[in-house]
Amino acid sequence: MCVSTAPAEFTGTILYLGRHTHPEHGPVEVLGYQNTAVNLADGPNAMLLHLPAAGAMTQANFLNTADTPYALRDLVDAVRPPVWAQGSGAVAAGEPRGVEVFDHDVYTVVLAADPRDIPAALARVPEHKRPTIGDELFGFYARAFPGYPVAVCCFDNADARRAAPLLLWYEPTFPDRLTAPALDAHSGAPPDPDAVVEADHWVVIGLDDPPEGWGIPVRYRRDPGPLKPFLPARVIGREVAGTRLRNGDFVISLADARAGRVDGLARLTVTGEQVPLSAPAPEESATRTWLRPVLFTFAVVLVTLFCGWFLIYGP
Repeated sequence: MCVSTAPAEFTGTILYLGRHTHPEHGPVEVLGYQNTAVNLADGPNAMLLHLPAAGAMTQANFLNTADTPYALRDLVDAVRPPVWAQGSGAVAAGEPRGVEVFDHDVYTVVLAADPRDIPAALARVPEHKRPTIGDELFGFYARAFPGYPVAVCCFDNADARRAAPLLLWYEPTFPDRLTAPALDAHSGAPPDPDAVVEADHWVVIGLDDPPEGWGIPVRYRRDPGPLKPFLPARVIGREVAGTRLRNGDFVISLADARAGRVDGLARLTVTGEQVPLSAPAPEESATRTWLRPVLFTFAVVLVTLFCGWFLIYGP
């Protein structure tokens, strides 16, 4: 459900994809992100988010959700079917420019325009939250997502379960589509772009100028207050769970979003291929190349033992 810098388990991920016209910032894309995290490492950990932002990002792009901790769950509640209808289905000296380190809720965030600049900035993360990260992970992001800012959200064991939702905005790189990071890798190693992973997501989409009658109204448990320009009054969305998908992000065209075609939601691979969620996942054998030779060897051993028994002891 996301990429971590050490072993972790993330479940119940909520992704919000919004296109809004902010009175100060103009047209912006809004990303909401929340899950339940269990840190399986002995020490600190972090989750990484690659962000399709066209301009520079700073701490100001991260919105304070402390007073509205249920905002993303309220969005899910709007699109979730009733239970009876549910189916099964500032930069320190010596650091590169473009890197910012700041506290946000339970996280210490390292935000970098170039992920290869992150290792030098980790010294500014408090020791109890500072993860150990291999250079190959940042090299992967630099190769796979050139030009994308990367946020490393560092947390310690005590913080893992009590984080407020992340809500951030940016100028979209792709004006004609909405994209949410969903690459999956929980071991600390770089993601495998060809892996088949288990989905456990709610994906919710919002617009601040939808057509009349579009979507479902949202009932917020608390008034969003200053977050109102970044949150929708109506949404569409769907649960993507209990299925195996090609590793990648979620994407939907702005045309499909405006038309309310939530079935247009697709998987976006690292190579840029858009795969419909309804497409069958690659065969399991493609991701377990070791299985066939092991079974073949086992069969050969059994046949050899049987033949040997027959030759020695007869029928």
